[in-house]
Amino acid sequence: MTASNRRVFLGHAAGAMALASIGGRAAAQQPTATTADAMSARAARFLRSRQDAQGVWSADRKEPGITALVVTGLLRSGQAGPSDPAVAKGLAHLETFIKPEGGMPEAAHANYATSVALTAFHHANVDGRYDAIVKGSQQFLKDKQWDEGEGKGPDDTYYGGSGYGGRNNRPDLSNTTFMLEALRESGVPADDPAFKRALIFISRAQNLDSEFNDQPWAKEVNDGGFIYTPANGGESIAGPAEGGGLRSYASMTYAGLKSMIYAGLTPDDPRVKAALAYLKDNYTLDENPGLDQRGLYYYYVVFGKAMALLDSDEFTDAAGVKHDWRADLTAALAKRQGPNGEWVNPNDRFMEGDANLVTAYGLLALASTRKKG
Repeated sequence: MTASNRRVFLGHAAGAMALASIGGRAAAQQPTATTADAMSARAARFLRSRQDAQGVWSADRKEPGITALVVTGLLRSGQAGPSDPAVAKGLAHLETFIKPEGGMPEAAHANYATSVALTAFHHANVDGRYDAIVKGSQQFLKDKQWDEGEGKGPDDTYYGGSGYGGRNNRPDLSNTTFMLEALRESGVPADDPAFKRALIFISRAQNLDSEFNDQPWAKEVNDGGFIYTPANGGESIAGPAEGGGLRSYASMTYAGLKSMIYAGLTPDDPRVKAALAYLKDNYTLDENPGLDQRGLYYYYVVFGKAMALLDSDEFTDAAGVKHDWRADLTAALAKRQGPNGEWVNPNDRFMEGDANLVTAYGLLALASTRKKG
């Protein structure tokens, strides 16, 4: 057992023995839940208690994306169905942002909000009631993707990417992968032109000296990991690498990997191989490698989704150690869940000090641990 695994195991054991306070009773009355289903149930109860009368979570942030993420988390975790009152109220609130032409063009972060709302509406669309919203949102996202319609050709570093929308529309890998996930989950095939364009942008975000990345910094690090955006000369939230170039970090690498899979790349593609090599070198659930504790719960979400797409029960790291990634992810979340079922990151970067947002991330991460069938 590696030192990293021992820490996860010991943290899991400590989490299993920890005592929670429920409904104002003494902490000694109930042990902390450690199974995925039990943790999800506690998280769902916490989120239900935090929804306001208008159906909104974190209304003060004026960001419908948080409500969309919570609704999606409740649905994907199996903790609620489309007719559940909390889900129905949340979706009704999101509908107030939808315009007849499709999407949420007036939301503060139009592309991001439309992407996560599209995912929510898709998972609630069991009887076709949201068909028009789904189709309109798909078209909105395709229209807002940087391409010839915005005067950008394949030689431009903006090409194929998606940004937040609204006032800040410079494309980045995080928003691009939210877009691709929403399109793919809602039924858009991998051979759609939107995915082909996005693959050009995604490939430029990878620290890989190859025919797929023409940016000068790609060959300086060349570790197969991903940065935040190749636009405007490239930017990595992890900062510059020693010796030059832009430092890769793991959350963006998992996001990049799953986006390449959405776009139809297979394990024998050199870009996929390089991304996997980076992730094998940096396998851990203790931190978001490259950013430490920053964005830890976003990391858990993209970790789980990418691992699920790889469709294997085990992940073998660079040292040859085989990991039950589902058990590792479940244990990492178990030792971090709060006494009321919440998750929150003490490091508030990327809004992870918001318990509603982070608890939705926790639900989505745990949903990825469900085996198919």
